Amino acid sequence: MSLRLVHTGPWRVAEGAQTKGRLVIDIAAQMPGARAAVLARLWGAIVREPIPGVVSRQRFGEEVLVTFEGGQKVIGSAPAAEPFAVAHDGFFVTTESGRCDDPAALARHLGHDGLAGEVAQSVEYLALARAAQPEPHRGEHTLTRLAGRAEGMALLEQAVVDGHPLHPCCRTRMGMSPAEVLAYAPEHRPTVTLDLYTVPKGRWLTTGAGLPPQLPVHPWQREHVLGAYPFLKRSGGQIPARPLMSLRTLASVTDPSRHYKTAVEVQMTSAVRIVSPAAVRNGPVLSAMLTALSADVGLAIWPEPAAGAVIGDDGEPLRGLAVSTRKAALPRPDEVILPIAALAAPSPTDGRPLIREAVTLGYGGHPGGFVADLAALILTPLLTLLHRGVALEAHGQNLLVTVQHGRPTGLSYRDVGGLRVSPQRLHRHHFDPPRLHGDVVTDDPNELRAKAIASGITVALGEPIAVLSREYEIDPQQLWRIVHDRADQVFLHLPPSAGADRQAVLAEPLPVKATTAMRLSPHPIEDLWARVENPLCKL
Repeated sequence: MSLRLVHTGPWRVAEGAQTKGRLVIDIAAQMPGARAAVLARLWGAIVREPIPGVVSRQRFGEEVLVTFEGGQKVIGSAPAAEPFAVAHDGFFVTTESGRCDDPAALARHLGHDGLAGEVAQSVEYLALARAAQPEPHRGEHTLTRLAGRAEGMALLEQAVVDGHPLHPCCRTRMGMSPAEVLAYAPEHRPTVTLDLYTVPKGRWLTTGAGLPPQLPVHPWQREHVLGAYPFLKRSGGQIPARPLMSLRTLASVTDPSRHYKTAVEVQMTSAVRIVSPAAVRNGPVLSAMLTALSADVGLAIWPEPAAGAVIGDDGEPLRGLAVSTRKAALPRPDEVILPIAALAAPSPTDGRPLIREAVTLGYGGHPGGFVADLAALILTPLLTLLHRGVALEAHGQNLLVTVQHGRPTGLSYRDVGGLRVSPQRLHRHHFDPPRLHGDVVTDDPNELRAKAIASGITVALGEPIAVLSREYEIDPQQLWRIVHDRADQVFLHLPPSAGADRQAVLAEPLPVKATTAMRLSPHPIEDLWARVENPLCKL
């Protein structure tokens, strides 16, 4: 069975997709829009992030000029460099060599050949994702149609077509062929079968409630990794599952409350997606600790009850042969649970951002009410837990909102691997942290604030506000004023010792993760931060 991708790019034919009939996807029409979207993300990073070699940034009216050490100059639209800006087909920047509408060419011009290859693939796979989307069905509102359905969350995650809203590597899957992307990536809506492999005695590490010595294996792992481990034998058990936004995390079809984070050693956006030994050891204890800390702040923690990893010949857990399990909440009959990022995704009903459906159903078309309710749900746990000693990585993928008839009524958090824990702050609140592994522990207040504020305010609130201001043609400051008032109310209920946190939220530039600078760093998974204008300072 063959898969043929029709366009003018570097690959034309990919074999091996197991589909019914011949599949031909013409992505040529989507290439200009994909190039513009990725270029805008790269241009935004150049304007705001600590990119190596930048000497100066100067704004002239609606344009920004960026000058580099090597003499290269890039000039482009200032509005297009704003976080969550939408670039239309034909978007370009200008270098000293002339007009440039290709992000890979821009990266090469600046001397970053490795990044050029990554963003080139990002463009290709973004065009593929857009080309493969079905036409809107023009029927019932999606938030109404999926209410109460256990599989609704996975279906809405698969509607996030464009990937990371700020990262030029938003659709990179370095190490996956086009056929594999179609077979495994959530935006292509597949069902993926995880095979269970029996692990020999003495070769299995498990934590938390414990898992039997059977490793759920993603088919990509089976094809690319398992050949080196002949001692792993297929048991015959299988788990049909739907990939969620991160691709390597999947929800069981038979029990959608059961999620599996697998190790797929492919670089997606910023990192190769293994399950580290630290994650295997931390997951159960961190989620239990976070559940206890969050009991009174209106945040439901999706626990990671158990994890497991195959032990290598050196006695250490193998990062590429590990799994973490998660228990997800299921919606009640009139509810939909979805990640915050899905609010900006195109609705399967009409192709407009899904958040419009919520505003229409719950607020009669008035977005301010939606922002008020969403901000209240997010800010109370985010800022209270920061004060207590846990900085959530509360971006649009990890933070989930329960929507009832269009109104945000509850908040959940998943994936404890990226948060930060301050023993000093926890002890101040009479809480003893468990023993933790890896880089989750820090008492640096700047690191704690950057982690929580960048994810929970700059991104989780910033993207919905950017979308609503465009969709309803309103000044975003009107919506940020609502956020300011909600944050003020939270800090009124916190003690004076939260004053420095309040200053960081309401009076200093907002942090945002510098994802492109991280890709160019010798240590690409270590957090780097940029600073952007804080709309809360103006109020």
